[in-house]
Amino acid sequence: MRLYIAEKPSMARELANCLKNPVERNGYIQTDDGLVTWLYGHVLEQAEPAAYDPKYKSWRAEDLPIVPKVWKLEVRPDAAKQFDIVAGLIRRADEIVHAGDPDREGQLLVDEVLDFLGNTKPVKRILLNALDAESIIAANENLRDNGEFFNLKQSALARSRADWLIGMNLSRAYTLAARRRGHDIVLPIGRVKTPTLALVVRREREIKNFKPVDFFNIWATFTHANGEFPAKFKPSKKMFKLKAFDADGRLVDKKFAEELVQKFSTAPLNGEISSCKTTERKEYPPLPFSLSTLQIAAGKAFGYTPQQVLDAAQKLYEMKLTTYPRSDCEFLPTNQFKDALAILSHLTTSADESLKKLAANANAAIKSRAWNDKKISAHHAIIPTRKKLTQLLPAIELNVYKLIARNYAAQFYQPHVFDETVIVVKYKGETFRVSGKVDKSLGWRKFFIEPKPPKPLKSDDKKPSKSKSKPKTPPKPRDEDEIETPLPQMSTGDAVTHKQSELKQGVTKPPKYFTAASLVQGMKDIHKYVKNPDAQKQLKDVYGIGTEATRAAIIDDLIQRKFLTVTKKVLHPTDRAYLLIDALPDEMTYPDATAVWEDKLHSMSDGDGTLEDFLNGQVDFTRELVDDARTANFSAAKGTFECPTCGSALVKRRGKNGDFWGCTNYPRCRTTFDDKAGKPDFDGKKFFRTTNYVSADEEYNPADFEPIISSADFD
Repeated sequence: MRLYIAEKPSMARELANCLKNPVERNGYIQTDDGLVTWLYGHVLEQAEPAAYDPKYKSWRAEDLPIVPKVWKLEVRPDAAKQFDIVAGLIRRADEIVHAGDPDREGQLLVDEVLDFLGNTKPVKRILLNALDAESIIAANENLRDNGEFFNLKQSALARSRADWLIGMNLSRAYTLAARRRGHDIVLPIGRVKTPTLALVVRREREIKNFKPVDFFNIWATFTHANGEFPAKFKPSKKMFKLKAFDADGRLVDKKFAEELVQKFSTAPLNGEISSCKTTERKEYPPLPFSLSTLQIAAGKAFGYTPQQVLDAAQKLYEMKLTTYPRSDCEFLPTNQFKDALAILSHLTTSADESLKKLAANANAAIKSRAWNDKKISAHHAIIPTRKKLTQLLPAIELNVYKLIARNYAAQFYQPHVFDETVIVVKYKGETFRVSGKVDKSLGWRKFFIEPKPPKPLKSDDKKPSKSKSKPKTPPKPRDEDEIETPLPQMSTGDAVTHKQSELKQGVTKPPKYFTAASLVQGMKDIHKYVKNPDAQKQLKDVYGIGTEATRAAIIDDLIQRKFLTVTKKVLHPTDRAYLLIDALPDEMTYPDATAVWEDKLHSMSDGDGTLEDFLNGQVDFTRELVDDARTANFSAAKGTFECPTCGSALVKRRGKNGDFWGCTNYPRCRTTFDDKAGKPDFDGKKFFRTTNYVSADEEYNPADFEPIISSADFD
């Protein structure tokens, strides 16, 4: 008997509907082609520290780090009933088909059940990138050996155990350190979550500490035999050394700038075209979406949060309208190219005019760079399926669908082709530069229309004001010296005459606040935020930090735990965020190490690296940071009484002889004071505990006041 194990009930039902004579039973579906059962995501979870040793139920700095010798999993209580059903079916089966989602976690959550039960029966793998009937049938006819995905499982297992090691140990270590300074707070620390929070903290401080700087640009107008043109002054490297320029190469001395304008306006006025180059450029259509690029695009276009986009993409997938949503891939397998005509045909019936025109004018014979088997792993880019959109969709789902469809339809257009001309003028020993472009063929840009982001209403606006239509603003130049108007025909060596120079003043602007969507982009483009400049190039091609499926959840969790607040879609750190990030070492707050680890996890998926080596590195890293926590620089909480011996906070406790004040750095520091009117009696007798424990009748058990953090809290 063949047994299919799906990741969730909805997927199991879609799969069973493509088999013969499905009949639903208790926890599974019976068909003529085998049984189909399901899990509820991860039905197994990493055991809590107390499962390894009861002493770990209490939080004590001296017990850290906790490093399991043999890793334990436990059945999730809310999934126990279904787990027993699945276990019974596995015992009955002759062959098993792994039908988890086609990604790292989807691979692990079924494999870990099979390993937990000691399965020795043959296992096949079905990759369900779409849930329409044609795709499911095709996938079922092309089952692969599950052993091919061993490395993917090892990568997911490495991620899970690394998150446990860092989360469980550092959360305890730094929570205890914070409490020693009087902070009644839990500090959940995550391998990805913490550097993500630090991005927002640093950005907020950059903006608050930002001081605008005036700078000046000089634009000259030159006359050529074929017409006039502007060009921008480009200081030489030698000139950059002058005090008139700041560290970023901006001209900030107005008097010096005015002197240059005067110099350029004084005879002789003759100059020369030292270089005139025209190059044909091609701009290819944007690739289809991965989840992150979809979240970023929908955030910019409609203001949706990453979680809203993920939820909408999941619903579209379950409605069989689009393919698997949690994809980190932007490419497509060549064997799906045959579906293009049918998909484009469906899109031409769209109610959205811009999408209809884009699909109607597409050429299904064009194969863009998106079709690349070498870029495909377990899943591919998110695209529409062959199912026609006929039902009415909520606005969010419809807008997300249109974005997905738009980027797919754009693949069937020629590139946008234009000539780019760059002109360099030599005048009075200085250099001026200007660039311009002339379209030769619009290609995909002819019908590709970017959705306009919604305009937020002011607090006192009841509805948008009815204003007369304004002329469209021309697109911003790609380069600071690019102009929109055509340049006259000219050649290298041609003579030009200076007509006038104009001084234009600008002012530097602070960086933008993070929104949820731009923070996802920051997590994806993490190489831009690493501390070590030498690592930027190395990390440019990594997958970022976090996964497509977890980035939105990580941001939401930081909000729920009150480390971030949201005001008009802008993210701001709270006091507890500053408290945590300021106390942690750079190794946890900068993404350098996390980005390298993510890259190693992806390499492990391809067979490069081992689980053992990766975890050994994580254990060493955890030990170092646990040691750092012992001297963590937390500021003292307001109203805290400090221990005169070690500087930690004193807390009030009830003992067998009445109230007393004890040091939170116990047992390293055993200083205590009698209570006097609700305060430590510093003027009285100071005494020290001489034993390695506090007796039960003094009610000083850390478990009584220190919270427990679950392994599910860490990413």
